[in-house]
Amino acid sequence: MALRSVMVPDGPEPGGAGLRLQISSSATEVRAALGQVTEALGRGGHDARARSCAELVLAEALNNIVEHAYAGQDLGRITLRLQGAPGKIHLELRDRGRPMPGLALPEGRLKPLGHDGDLAEGGFGWYLIRRLATEVSYRRDGRENVLRLVLVSGPEPGERG
Repeated sequence: MALRSVMVPDGPEPGGAGLRLQISSSATEVRAALGQVTEALGRGGHDARARSCAELVLAEALNNIVEHAYAGQDLGRITLRLQGAPGKIHLELRDRGRPMPGLALPEGRLKPLGHDGDLAEGGFGWYLIRRLATEVSYRRDGRENVLRLVLVSGPEPGERG
């Protein structure tokens, strides 16, 4: 399945950005999607910090879909929707992979250090998502997982009114 993107028209206000992508659950397409989202947010006037946070949150969420929702399955479809508005970035991910355990989001707590002081393997993704996003919600809609994320954004320096 090849990356299919549909540009959603930007809103009339600065900070407006929109993008809708359909990708397969592969690392290559996840990387390409991250680049397109970052570019769309830049065109929409979102600051570098917000673009970086959105890229990190989205990378963690998409990798979880690839590694867990579609684990052991052939490539699956992921629909990504971005809506950027002044001060906020809205992301929605939909997939038809396995549901979240207990149909609930992971708590996102950091695991304690190992007995040798090494960091525990895994568990950082949901911690980062919950720390960087102001809103995180999950639901199962029929056979689809729906993950919604909201991040705060500011304008690029020099674009303030």
